[in-house]
Amino acid sequence: MAAVSLRKSNTRLPPEVNRVLYVRNLPFNISSEEMYDIFGKYGAIRQIRLGNGKDTRGTAFVVYEDIYDAKMAVDHLSGFNVANRYLIVLYYQPAKMSKKSDVKKKEDEITRLQEKYGLGSKTPGPGSSD
Repeated sequence: MAAVSLRKSNTRLPPEVNRVLYVRNLPFNISSEEMYDIFGKYGAIRQIRLGNGKDTRGTAFVVYEDIYDAKMAVDHLSGFNVANRYLIVLYYQPAKMSKKSDVKKKEDEITRLQEKYGLGSKTPGPGSSD
């Protein structure tokens, strides 16, 4: 046990490493128990959230108690084959996730303003006579 704590204190982790993992490319019919069996091999799990909506099926969030357990899971389970699907296991990065929704919000805002001020969404191209 002393070797494990020594390794943890001497190891410097990259800044993107955290306890929350984002898992993609899961089989749609995977159960929570199967998720705990797969990810529980690498450490104590605080929570697993499986996506069940139309746009979130096949994804999950796995939260570990310890950051080193999460790192070990990413190292070992990225590319792991489950029901003929290769898992994509990433560290959850809220900044990147929110950027996707921000782009959609900005596009909606632009469309709303174009409609409000009567502007067409088509802009004249370089060869047009407008």
